[in-house]
Amino acid sequence: MEPCLVFDIETIPDVEGLRRIHELPRELGDDDVVEAAQALRRQAGGSDFFPHYLQRVVAISCVLRLGEKIAVGSLGDPGDGEPALIARFFELFDRYTPQVVSWNGGGFDFPVLHHRSLIHAIPAPRYWEWGDDDRDFRYNNYLSRYHTRHIDLMDVLAQFQPRANAPLDAMAKLCGLPGKLGMDGSQVWPAWRRGEIAQIRAYCETDVVNTFMLYLRFLRMRGALADDAYRSEIALVRKKLSDLPDMPWKAYLDAWQDDQL
Repeated sequence: MEPCLVFDIETIPDVEGLRRIHELPRELGDDDVVEAAQALRRQAGGSDFFPHYLQRVVAISCVLRLGEKIAVGSLGDPGDGEPALIARFFELFDRYTPQVVSWNGGGFDFPVLHHRSLIHAIPAPRYWEWGDDDRDFRYNNYLSRYHTRHIDLMDVLAQFQPRANAPLDAMAKLCGLPGKLGMDGSQVWPAWRRGEIAQIRAYCETDVVNTFMLYLRFLRMRGALADDAYRSEIALVRKKLSDLPDMPWKAYLDAWQDDQL
């Protein structure tokens, strides 16, 4: 299998950005800033969920399948700031030029990373290659929705029709996988405020393993992975997860239903 990078991000409201845009006083607490900005959005007819450019990245989790090895985890250290996390993510493109896989990465994760990279002036030359320096990228790059260097599984399975989109948690459970464990996206901001970054990273990691397992099924479905190779990949993932520290992998493995694989 060529280098394959499956990823997911977790975000919280960009409190400092909200202060700046809405000219809110510095002495206003973070929770009050978020509540005030949400109230302004509701008054304007919007939702409580902030737009992509006001989402601050606090975790990027990956499955990196490389040669005979597989790595599962979150980039950087728990205390790393957003610029360091994003820079480390795009360094993987410069190093491996991987096949990239996501669930709704085209609709959320990458637009967030684009805006936040611009804010922090983070270079990512391999990711942004359109074929000017490498002709192989002219007709297959990471940016085009219909190219395959980045496969947004949710988008592809829905045949690029938003009304046919399916949530990761539901699809994972329908395929016998555990789905989301510990929290969901709406709980990330409260967890962050409680200092639970380890739990946020663990939650993000289970999401990215769910996505990788669905990608393996996708490869088998389209004939790109034979049954024996598919089962070997499953065994490799199980072995890797069983060797990782307990949180949250024991619960994940216990909830993984073999009879539906």
